[in-house]
Amino acid sequence: MNSTITELTEEQLHHMASIEIGRVAILFTSPFCGTCKVALTMLQIVQAVGVPYSLYQANINYTPYFRDIWQLRSIPALVLIHNGNVIDIVYAIQSVDSLYTKLQIN
Repeated sequence: MNSTITELTEEQLHHMASIEIGRVAILFTSPFCGTCKVALTMLQIVQAVGVPYSLYQANINYTPYFRDIWQLRSIPALVLIHNGNVIDIVYAIQSVDSLYTKLQIN
């Protein structure tokens, strides 16, 4: 799969969280998490199909501020943001279809 999802730094996340940029989805992962790799692959497929979100990823180990402020309980965690406000956090990324549907509804 050649669809790339940009990884954000904590500084970039601070910038995104402070501006009204429309719909953004950020997948929080860790490099040693197998389930996270599966979730990222599913997100890449959804990106290739097209959704009304800008899709990003972030390493939870290097984003402690957002891990704490958004109270992320586990990974993978897909944080949905609309104009700088968290509207949902998805922990159970069950399938490409459920992920696609979630990103179409919100």
